[in-house]
Amino acid sequence: MPIRYPPMAALRALDAAARFLSYTRAAHELNVSQSAISHQIRHLENLWELRLFERQGRRVVLTPEGQMLVPIVQQFLERLEDTLSELQADEQHQSLRVSLLRSFAFKWLVPRLGHFNRRYPEIEVWLSTTDELVDLVGGQADIGIRLGHGVWPGLHSVLLLREYVFPVCSPRFLQQHGKPAHPADLLHYPLLRRYTQDITPRWRDWFRAAGVRVGKMPRGNLLSDTSMAIQAALDDQGVALARSAHVNDDLISGRLVKLFTVHCTSEVAYYVVCAQGQEEQKAIKAFREWLLDEAAVAQAEFDAVIRAPIPIPASSEPDTPLE
Repeated sequence: MPIRYPPMAALRALDAAARFLSYTRAAHELNVSQSAISHQIRHLENLWELRLFERQGRRVVLTPEGQMLVPIVQQFLERLEDTLSELQADEQHQSLRVSLLRSFAFKWLVPRLGHFNRRYPEIEVWLSTTDELVDLVGGQADIGIRLGHGVWPGLHSVLLLREYVFPVCSPRFLQQHGKPAHPADLLHYPLLRRYTQDITPRWRDWFRAAGVRVGKMPRGNLLSDTSMAIQAALDDQGVALARSAHVNDDLISGRLVKLFTVHCTSEVAYYVVCAQGQEEQKAIKAFREWLLDEAAVAQAEFDAVIRAPIPIPASSEPDTPLE
């Protein structure tokens, strides 16, 4: 025998009448007449061919069949309400999948992300870090921050940040080793180098910009990741060649210091990218415009750092390099 499903109004009438054991109070809760409640209960009883209530004097009580069915109906209504509430809440909140380099996320984006959350609390950001180019056109992410020349097939691209590259170290490292007087002196210091060859400028590029001829680079630790080199510099292990976006906050706070006024302008820059045709999508546009606002502030800070004199630690040794 096929199951005959009742209308939602009848289930709500059954739920209320069972909770109050009163058609009058059920009618008051649902803002309908008592006769409407009686009609819905009779409809259920006729549909299911079961008695759900019986009268005992001036009150109604559930029959054994009603006692079995009511908890199922109430559970259904409760779960339906909870699920609809969650879905409606999700409709008001948006998720945005962002793909970017780990080093840029760690040193630049994550420290600023709280500003975006306060401006757009309805947008939930999911960060995914990778050195590989994810397929934005294919939907692997909604928006990306890429380091490159700004042209990728099928992508809408907006310049975010241009960068300077220069040597940095910790104040404690200068106290221990002395402040170098000339760029060539850095050849006598432990240099924190990356062994990947696809990122420019490299140490040789900076020495060339500083007018220093380099034959063989000094021995030292080779690191695969920019964040590793910066962390090693923060831990007083040597001098790192850093991108301004990665160290600007550390320079402002004094955790790192810039060595010399010489810097290279990176041939590549950071761009905000998304699939063409998606650039006006609400969450993507909001995140891009927020990024550009943050980048404008950061760029001004970068310029100030480049022009700033090199601080000398209070307890530094004489300005002689290690032999």
